[in-house]
Parts: sequence; C-alpha cells; structure tokens
Amino acid sequence: MAPLLAFVVLAGILGSGGYYGYHWINDAITPDDYTGQGTDEIVIEIKDGQSASDVAVELERQGVVASARAFANAIANAQKSDKLQPGEYKMRRQMSAVAAVALLDPDKRLVNDPVTIKEGLRLSDTLKTLAKGTGKPLKEFEAAAKDAGDLDLPSYAKGKLEGYVFPATYEFEPKTTPKEMLAAMVQRFRQTAKSVELEDGAKALGHTPHEIMTIASIVQAEAGRAEDMRKIARVIYNRLEHNPAMTLSMDSTVMYALNKYGTYATHAELETKSRYNTYKYTGLPPGPIANPGDHAIEAALNPADGPWLFFVATDPKSNVTKFATTDTERQALVAECMRNGGCGG
Repeated sequence: MAPLLAFVVLAGILGSGGYYGYHWINDAITPDDYTGQGTDEIVIEIKDGQSASDVAVELERQGVVASARAFANAIANAQKSDKLQPGEYKMRRQMSAVAAVALLDPDKRLVNDPVTIKEGLRLSDTLKTLAKGTGKPLKEFEAAAKDAGDLDLPSYAKGKLEGYVFPATYEFEPKTTPKEMLAAMVQRFRQTAKSVELEDGAKALGHTPHEIMTIASIVQAEAGRAEDMRKIARVIYNRLEHNPAMTLSMDSTVMYALNKYGTYATHAELETKSRYNTYKYTGLPPGPIANPGDHAIEAALNPADGPWLFFVATDPKSNVTKFATTDTERQALVAECMRNGGCGG
C-alpha cells in the first residue's frame, strides 16, 4: 500500500505542478551542479545571522553554484552547515558545490594583514599605525576617536579613548570601518578589564578604575622591563600616599603634555602649566598617557611591597632600573646613570 501511496503523491505533484513539479522532483534527485573550480573571481559576503540555506540562495543568485540545492547538499554532506562564519570570501563563478564549500572555510576569510598595536603607544600613534596597516585614511580614525560615544567605552573612561584601545595584534576584514576597529579594540580592553577584575581591584586599593588605568599607563611608559613594573607601581603609590604631599615627578607625563618624546624633560619643559605636569601638581594627571598592556595593568593592581620613593633607569642600554628610598640613594643612582650615558649626561 505504501508504494502505491508514494506514486499517487508524485503523480499529484507532476499533474498539478506541470513543468515546476517536474523540476522540483528533478532537483530533489540530481540538483544542477557545475564541475571544477570555476572561473572569474568574485567576493561573496556572508552576513551575520545568515543560515546555510540563505548562503546557498545567494551563491546561486551570484552564479557561483548552479543551484542552491547542490550547495545545500554539499555543505550538509561536509557537516559544515553550522560552521559558516560572517565575513568576505574570494570565490569563483560556476564552481562545483563541493569546491564552493571548501572556499567558505572560516580560515579563508578575507582580512587585511595583521596590525600590531604595541604596548605603551599613545592614542595618536595608535591611530597612525591603524591607518598605515589598513590603508584607510587617518582622518577617518581621528574622527571616530573624537566621536567616541559609539565605541562602548566604560563609563569610567569619561568619554576619552586614551588608555582604552587595547594593545594587541588585530586582523580586520577589508570592509571594517575605522569606528568598528576602534570599537573592537575597546571590547578587547573590556575583556582584559574583566579578566584582571579591574573594578574590584581598584576599589580594594581605594582608587577608581580610571585612576588605575592612569597609573598603569605611567608604569608602561616608565618601565624598561616587565619585571620592574610592580616596583614602579609601588613608587607611584608611595608618592601619592606620602605625608607631607609629594609630586609624582614623572618625565613621561610631561612629555605627553608637550606632545614630545624623550626620556628626560629639560628644565624649560618642566615649566609647562599642563595638568599632566606631575612635577608641578600633586596627585595623578587627568587620565592615561598611553595604552597600557596586561603586565602594566596587573602591576597597577598588584604593586610590589617596598618603601621606595624613587627609581632611575641606570643603564639605558640594558633597560635596568634601580630603586631608592632616600634622596641620597637617588642621587647615587643618577650619578651611575650619567656614567652610563643616560640621565642627560
């Protein structure tokens, strides 16, 4: 009885559907398919939320595969129907469905060359690095940074990007906009902030997360080696908590204020009235002076134990930093630094 019923159903489809019914049956059995790797390159975009069926229809529409059903069958057979990822892919027209599935592997997504943002880069240099690495206009990055309200910055960043575009290596798709790139970097910062428990750690130290990021940025700028970061962080805290009040006196913040680069500020440079001049004003500057990495943030949250009030990079060639508690000890370290060709000597 069952075979007869099946025949009746098929006959009904052919009888009522005519030409279309015939092709439905034909496609269900042997869907149209091209052979080989195809010709004429074309870029296909898989959009966020598209299913394998959606992609199959688009590939047929663009002439990549002969039929959506052939692609649907091929990707199902490869067990990759749920493996498609959004992005742009370089394909060819008139490909076999199997070949099309192979070119939609996530590893084959079109991306720009990786862009590495080094730890301690100022925002201005970060934007220049992004522009050079992606080929997009610097002015677009600057505009996106200026209008930071759409970048999902944490509230404690106070609407400022400096310190919150996380240094790492990024791979961006060609269609990614400067605003989307910066938003991705802010999201990467948020991930780090969560992993190191920035907000809870700041509260335990009696500071805001923004203050911790400011401290971390100074640590990043001043440290020659990662192993010295926790000690440098301790020097900063000891100066902030010193009684009577003591300035931080960090050359890195003065250089930031003047938009200059250098290890040691001159007497004339130390006269700047900027609030970033930590020789002139007590307490922390208004915000971060660069984008710190993991080690600097962790150092700011976990300073070493010690009485140090000073540190001096005594050997510029090896980046060795030594620490002192008294001014007499500091002067001895400065003399050592000058003998090694540093400290303005």
